[in-house]
Amino acid sequence: MSDAVRVGAAAIIAAICAVVIRRQAPEIALALGVCAGALVVLFCSGALSSAAAFLDKLAAVGGLSAAVLGPVLKTAGIAVVTHLAAAFCRDAQESALASAVELAGTALALAAALPLMSAALELMTGLL
Repeated sequence: MSDAVRVGAAAIIAAICAVVIRRQAPEIALALGVCAGALVVLFCSGALSSAAAFLDKLAAVGGLSAAVLGPVLKTAGIAVVTHLAAAFCRDAQESALASAVELAGTALALAAALPLMSAALELMTGLL
C-alpha cells in the first residue's frame, strides 16, 4: 500500500506543480510531467520485477515455453509504452502525433503477437 501512496502523492504533486508552471513556461511543465512519469515507473519497478518473476514461475509450473509467454509480455509492454507516449503527446497539445503513436503501437503489438497466433494456428490445424 505504501507504494500506491508514494505513486499517488508524486503524481498529485507533479500535476499541481505542472498546472502552476504551465501558465509561465509550458515546456518546463511538459518536462516536469515526463520526469514525474519516469519517477512513477521507477516506483513501480519493484512490483514489475516481482510480477515478471511470478510469471516465469507460472510458466515453469504450467509447462509454458518462452515462445508463448514472450509475446504476451511484449504486447503488454508495448501497450503501456504506447499509452504513456500518447498521453505525453496529448499533454503537449500534439493530438495528431498521439494518434500516430497509438496506431504504431497497435501495429507493433500485432507484430509482437504473431508468434503466439501462429502457434495457436498450428495447434488448431493439428487438431483437425
